[in-house]
Amino acid sequence: MKFRVRLGGAARAALLAVLCGTAMAAGDARAQGESYPARPVRMVIDSAPGSAIDVMSRVVADRLTQAWGQQVLILNHPGGGGAIATRVASSSPPDGYTLYLAAASAFVTLPGTAANLPLELPRDFVPIGFVSSQPMFFAATPTLGVSTLPELIALAKKRPGEISFAATGRGRITHLSGELLQLRAGIQLLMVPYTAGPAHALNDIMGGRVQIVIEGYSGLAGGLQGGMLKALAVGAAERLPGFPDLPTVAETIPGLTAGGWNVLVAPVGTPDEIVNKVSADLRKVLEQPEVKNKLATIGAFVRPMSPAEVMAFIQDEQQKWKPVIEQVAAKP
Repeated sequence: MKFRVRLGGAARAALLAVLCGTAMAAGDARAQGESYPARPVRMVIDSAPGSAIDVMSRVVADRLTQAWGQQVLILNHPGGGGAIATRVASSSPPDGYTLYLAAASAFVTLPGTAANLPLELPRDFVPIGFVSSQPMFFAATPTLGVSTLPELIALAKKRPGEISFAATGRGRITHLSGELLQLRAGIQLLMVPYTAGPAHALNDIMGGRVQIVIEGYSGLAGGLQGGMLKALAVGAAERLPGFPDLPTVAETIPGLTAGGWNVLVAPVGTPDEIVNKVSADLRKVLEQPEVKNKLATIGAFVRPMSPAEVMAFIQDEQQKWKPVIEQVAAKP
């Protein structure tokens, strides 16, 4: 049996208005994506000018500027463990004209170490794309007398709690990488936090006050090239092209990887059409050989991802680091 619903004149007019409104909204969204960007775009980062992340962001911003014909401006908002940059980005209009190049520490950190961190997707931001990863280098001062990671582990087991390692910030990836190493290797090290970056740590290493440092390549390049540091292993999934003789940590401790990374996100509510356009254009930029080579010189390795892949990656990272974070939080 078929039923027919007869609508009065007012009901038909209301239904027609809804359908027209829906069609117009869809058309506006498509047009918005096609015309984007129509003015300069801001990219917020939580690092200071001249830092490795700043250099990386400017390489990407320059190529997006060329692709869009609109300037992509870098806004540096360091401090607060990333909370300042997060607040600036999250409070911006969700129109695609403010993007946030967020670091791993914004998503993987100790709760309470910085306001409103760690972040969750898609609760706090909309994922756009993955920019690069920065595997952690595990390095020692030559005076410690070790040349490999197994040698360091063996020495640490003989001297529990005596060997110190520098970490640029409590609860950040450098710190958590050291904690993960201790957890998986069954050793006890002494963490020494630094808020002024790896340069301060290197001064203490040269002075013999710290024996181990865990940091991305850009922060250790001078020490490694000058012989002040001996690289023991790298936290990448496989040996790096520029360091074929440097073992990965996983060659000693299977499955252990550790590194920072940066993803591009936008305020919640940013139209899907704009998110998809930025994601596609970002992938094209990152696939350029010149961009890959420039970033590799500062220890950043590109890894293009779709918005959905970024979401899954961050969720996996948060689960990976959860036991370490819980262990650190339980310490005095």
